[in-house]
Amino acid sequence: MLGSGNFAQEVRQFIVSNFLYGQERSFSNDDSFMGEGIVDSTGVLQLVEFLEETYGITVEDEELIPENLDSLNNLLAYLARKLNVAPSIDALQETAAGGNA
Repeated sequence: MLGSGNFAQEVRQFIVSNFLYGQERSFSNDDSFMGEGIVDSTGVLQLVEFLEETYGITVEDEELIPENLDSLNNLLAYLARKLNVAPSIDALQETAAGGNA
């Protein structure tokens, strides 16, 4: 879960494994997944499926917007709202400090 401190690492690892195919390409927490060519429109559906299965949420059609899903920071904030938990400052700082995969 978000408060575990592993959330950002789990999502980043999913993105690196599934969209960058394990390549050592760095991206910041604010980089646009679509704008940087990290995730395409089909990839968004894979990302949604991952979020739903991993975190037990349902991503509604009206929530499929860049403000929720187009960067790691947007995802962190979106999941915090969906799970109704405060984001872990330590997890965010940890990811920001080591945030280049």
